[in-house]
Amino acid sequence: MNRALTLDDLVLAGISIAAGLLLAFLSRTLLRWLAKHAKRTKWSGDDVIVDALRSVVPWAAVAAGAAAAAIVLPLTRSVQHHTDQILEVWLILVVTLSAARVIAGLVRTVTQSRSGVAGSATIFVNITRVLVLAIGFLVVLQTLGISIAPLLTALGVGGLAVALALQDTLANLFAGVHILASKTVQPGDYIRLSSGEEGYVVDINWRQTTVRQLSNNLVVIPNGQLAKANMTNYTHPEQRLTVLVQVGVGYDADLEHVERVTAEVVTEVMRQVEGAVPEHEPAIRFHTFGDSRIGFTVILGVGEFSDQYRIKHEFIKRLHRRYRTEGITVPAPARTVTLQPGAAAIPQQRTGEGVVPGAAD
Repeated sequence: MNRALTLDDLVLAGISIAAGLLLAFLSRTLLRWLAKHAKRTKWSGDDVIVDALRSVVPWAAVAAGAAAAAIVLPLTRSVQHHTDQILEVWLILVVTLSAARVIAGLVRTVTQSRSGVAGSATIFVNITRVLVLAIGFLVVLQTLGISIAPLLTALGVGGLAVALALQDTLANLFAGVHILASKTVQPGDYIRLSSGEEGYVVDINWRQTTVRQLSNNLVVIPNGQLAKANMTNYTHPEQRLTVLVQVGVGYDADLEHVERVTAEVVTEVMRQVEGAVPEHEPAIRFHTFGDSRIGFTVILGVGEFSDQYRIKHEFIKRLHRRYRTEGITVPAPARTVTLQPGAAAIPQQRTGEGVVPGAAD
């Protein structure tokens, strides 16, 4: 200490600390006001930035007040040096945490806007957060006078051993990055794997992909298996799709009348049922002369995969009711019994597509 501590030194140090606290309070109040206005904008990135500033600016003001107090007080060179180091580390940690929050929030915003869904691809968010925190940690070590070159060398050698020990984990990590980068699968897509699992992709993180089935169960699939599996994506390249419904009418039906009535029912369903495509043009295609009926396919437009069940349900109900009103019959399977002299009766079940010998009650 170069000189004795006086009352004036304590007063000035107290004023400096009080000024830092007051500045922190005012800045927090101002940023709270900015946060309310940021929520009114369409871009969500300003919300992330203002939220991060609400953390870093008040702490920076407090650190500035403490630094001013340290300058005013008659500290020795050694104490002053350690005080400056503590304040620098404090600011670096605050800035690093805030930067990690801002960058991770911006990455989350970008992934949400790209995929168009509420869910987020946390693999990019986590990687970004870890990188920012790692850089901040290295800066802290450098500030404290610790050489980071030997640490980086040790990390390089140790990283090779870790990579060999965590082959499956790293394979899942890079598989997840490849899946998202290639846009093969994104959160919100409805997929079906060759192994039978299907549902909406909820999230893709550093190790696994979470799929929510229509039954509201969650299926967890390792990214490596997802990248190698044969998969059908019902959301890309377009979310809308068509579904086929098989129908059959008797041979005595007027096919022109059947086609017209069926098209009217399709149009009604497309316009009135939620999840249908109103501008979908009715498509009816006759294709089979069956044993007891003429088969045809009705093509319906669906907004997304899960809507098809409700649309099929309504279409079959309305078509059945309309056919009964118009006098159009849908033949039921017929059963015949053939009797041959000196042989037992051979029952045959006649269906709409063929005859099955030997089928008995």
